[in-house]
Amino acid sequence: MSKHWNPGKKTVELKPAPRPSRIRRAPVAINGPTAAKPRPTYSRERELFFGIVGMLIFAACIGAAIIAFSIYTVFRDDPEADARATRFSQCYNAQGANCVLDGGTIYVAGSRVQIAGIEAPRIGEAECPAEHDRGIEAATLLAEILNSGPVTIGAPFRDEIGRTVSKVEVKGRDVAMKMIGEDAAHETGSGLTYCH
Repeated sequence: MSKHWNPGKKTVELKPAPRPSRIRRAPVAINGPTAAKPRPTYSRERELFFGIVGMLIFAACIGAAIIAFSIYTVFRDDPEADARATRFSQCYNAQGANCVLDGGTIYVAGSRVQIAGIEAPRIGEAECPAEHDRGIEAATLLAEILNSGPVTIGAPFRDEIGRTVSKVEVKGRDVAMKMIGEDAAHETGSGLTYCH
């Protein structure tokens, strides 16, 4: 069985919603603190100036980086390079500023040094093949002696036969005495010759 609608109950009557009142807002000041700031306009000259200044600053930074890298690579310690720079090779195939010309003459940092106290057989100006051969042996021995330790070069002076010479030492020992002891050279003024 179904129930019928009973119109005896009072129904609610719907009314339209009241219209909202108009809200008044405070007027906004155009130049007030909340106003949007106008975007500045720059002249073409000003933009060009700032562009050039920016490029110059960038170039200065790149230049400083290159200079810093160059200084680092040039002045960093390299023990192997330092050792190679102080080694003595033969002047005919020199690979550095230090070399041995013959048994009594060397170049140190590119400057010629005649060793005091000895006369050694010559190579380039040899008077005979025997002197040339002895000169090569003396130059080889001198390079070995000079490469055996730290080399000290004394102040230049004139010896008894008028040559400008310097005392040369390796580890505090006189190189001239070592060359004489090895029979690779003879004392200055002894009159010995290598050609018979």
